Amino acid sequence: MMPSTRRAAAAIVGAAVLTALAAALALSLGSTTVGPAELVAWLGGQPVSAETAAILAHVRLPRVAAALLAGSALAVAGFVTQTVLANPMASPNVIGVNAGAGLLVLVAASLFPAATWLPPVAAFFGAFLSALAVFALARGARAGKLTIVLTGMALTAVATAGINVILIVNPDAYVGASRFLVGGLAGVMAGDLLLPGALIAIGLCAVIAGARGLDVIQLGDAAAHGLGLGVRRFRLGMLALAALLAGAAVSFAGLLGFVGLIVPHIARVLLRSGARAQLALTALLGALFVCACDLGARIAFAPFEIPVGIVMAFLGGPFFVALIVRSSRRGDVDGL
Repeated sequence: MMPSTRRAAAAIVGAAVLTALAAALALSLGSTTVGPAELVAWLGGQPVSAETAAILAHVRLPRVAAALLAGSALAVAGFVTQTVLANPMASPNVIGVNAGAGLLVLVAASLFPAATWLPPVAAFFGAFLSALAVFALARGARAGKLTIVLTGMALTAVATAGINVILIVNPDAYVGASRFLVGGLAGVMAGDLLLPGALIAIGLCAVIAGARGLDVIQLGDAAAHGLGLGVRRFRLGMLALAALLAGAAVSFAGLLGFVGLIVPHIARVLLRSGARAQLALTALLGALFVCACDLGARIAFAPFEIPVGIVMAFLGGPFFVALIVRSSRRGDVDGL
């Protein structure tokens, strides 16, 4: 086995172990602590107390599953967005994809409150429309990296204004809107994850299947064309998959920010080459990041709980500023 292959395998296995450990801790810790023996017994189908079984099955397991799904989806969406736009500062929340998804979710919930299946579909279309806007700008003449980011911020501002208008005109448009707008996993039920989980699984498989194209497109458009890649079609398809992943995650987790910005950079530091291995590592690290942040949000101020989106904002804001400063020093960020 080559050293690079061994390094990739070690990184992926290590991330998988840490993610499993974080999930186990998230299942165990909370207002009611579940001991390791009880947790192992419950996972193995052995009898445990009715209270413990109810807590694990109806509260903690759906929440942990939601954290793992949202983390992997948003992280991979960020990796894809950064790669196809050749912009290290791009991510679903930075370029307006999350806000666009959130706006259409609230529109759908306001117009069709009884259609419980509609939010994931609306989130996808909102995310996709935002991604299309960014894609159109990226194809424009001399559209620099900073210009794309600033346009995404403008899209976020417009979508956020639309969200606020809906909440003012129809405060009941979305149950738990405050949690949704900040980003949080409290109250997520197993039924909420069925359709989004299927969409995320399809999106992740499709992105991994296109990993070779992601390797090729990083060589530049001219080289990619020379190697037979239809750059425009591939870029649009990958942005659609990123929108699918982000929209599905937003539909049940709310507007979680910075996962898609932070995690891909960590994955690239750990693994320098090979998009397929980087994608696998990114998905695992994203799941680990959201699960760990949600656990911290639950227990840091117990018995009070803060939305996980607030924790991520505290971590992501400084990271974003540091990334801009670093890119500016390297000359990777264009001026206005």
